[in-house]
Amino acid sequence: MRTTATDERGSEGIRIGLDVHQNKYLSARRREREIHAIVTVRVEGSGGGGSGDKLAEVLVVDCSSSMSSPQEKFRAAKDAAVAALHMLPDGTPFAVVRGTDTASTAHPEGYGHGGEAVPAAPVAPDTADRIVPRMDAGQRDAAGHAVRAMDAVGGTSIGTWLDLSRRLLAARPTPIGHVLLLTDGQNLHDSVLPLSGVLEACQGRFVCDCWGIGDDWDARELMRVASALHGRADCVDEVADLAAEYRALMGDLLSKTVPEIVLRVAPSPGASVRFVKQVFPTELELTGTPSGAATEYLTRAWGDESRRYHVCLSADPEGAPQGEDLQLAAVSVLLPDGAAGVALPPARACEVHWTDDPALSGAPGPAVGHFADHKRLGEAAGAALDAFRRGDRATATERLGAAVAVAHRLRAERTLDRLRRLVEIDDAARGRVRLRDGSHVVDFQRLITSTGHSTFGPGTSTAEIEAALDADTVATLPCPVCGCPTPVGATYCNDSGHVIARNA
Repeated sequence: MRTTATDERGSEGIRIGLDVHQNKYLSARRREREIHAIVTVRVEGSGGGGSGDKLAEVLVVDCSSSMSSPQEKFRAAKDAAVAALHMLPDGTPFAVVRGTDTASTAHPEGYGHGGEAVPAAPVAPDTADRIVPRMDAGQRDAAGHAVRAMDAVGGTSIGTWLDLSRRLLAARPTPIGHVLLLTDGQNLHDSVLPLSGVLEACQGRFVCDCWGIGDDWDARELMRVASALHGRADCVDEVADLAAEYRALMGDLLSKTVPEIVLRVAPSPGASVRFVKQVFPTELELTGTPSGAATEYLTRAWGDESRRYHVCLSADPEGAPQGEDLQLAAVSVLLPDGAAGVALPPARACEVHWTDDPALSGAPGPAVGHFADHKRLGEAAGAALDAFRRGDRATATERLGAAVAVAHRLRAERTLDRLRRLVEIDDAARGRVRLRDGSHVVDFQRLITSTGHSTFGPGTSTAEIEAALDADTVATLPCPVCGCPTPVGATYCNDSGHVIARNA
């Protein structure tokens, strides 16, 4: 079933759309209690942006001693940071953090460890200008020189890096706070300031994108940070590619002009919300905030894009009517500022229909199944890494084969590219592969980060649902934005979520 809230245009030209995709049928005979739905939220007409009036940026560069081996790695990290600085528009508040087993600012110099403490609260304007200056030609030049002068000495304590970033952004509040964090190592000095507590303090304060470089970073740790802070984890295969990746990321960031959207789930009496999590474009855990009988989930930093969420509801069929549609919850979106200038779509229903017909209740629906496959893909990649570290090549190969089969079914080309670095693929559909000689742990880490980037999946239109059920015959055209293969007639790119066309 697909229910759609018609897009509406506010006075600022922003359109927010809302879709719910689900199989509403549950087995009455088996007394099934859980209903799953994929909720799609889309924003169009936000206008791009490119000014410094909404964004504040903190660049965190790993300066631990391992960054100097080889020197090309540290040079690439500095080049990327300078490239990002040049992308920031004049007027954007920013800072550069030097990360080791402590954290301090490289620009403006003198804050954090060994320098002046930064209060975790807004400060007077003149003090904010010193702690988090606004970008201009002079600041850009000075920051670039400071980045080039950084040396690599010390260890790795990601918690201290994020805590200083939180304080810097709190000193100069803006609608969209963003941290771009780069590391080449594992969080070996976590005891300095444990990451778990820092992530809890940072949640909802800013978005953090994490990048791995070199051969010794931990994909799961970066994904943990990115998931908690509504960002993404990624890496580069070649260090020379990092500056280009940073420019692309900053370009996307500067297109985000809607600071926050709240997804609100209001269960009907007798129903409850088990969980809500983002499943596209990346997998993120969401923490709900009670609001009366409803629960609200904050999502941050939107441009012209679509995102998808897995909503799981629970209800007891005992005494409930059978053979008819029942509303389990109402799903809606709202803006924290009261949606001034934006006409929001009406709430949409998540429904349940208990039935004795197994043909109706036998599958969760194509959209839910699609993201369940993405979860299996990530689990297979993680299990392959664990087996490889144990020296169990047979199990590693078997799990990589399972990952290939799922990635092939999902058309997850990015992940398939990473898998091809690890295995020779004899039959993708059946997962028949051979582990390549010379595979390294970092190849598995790169694979794991790619599994955190999901594809859009079916559900945008009836044609796409049918295509998903008969994937071998679906016709595709390249996305005009990123070039990824996308079903003919699709409204959104399967990989990037960018708008392709509007259905008439």
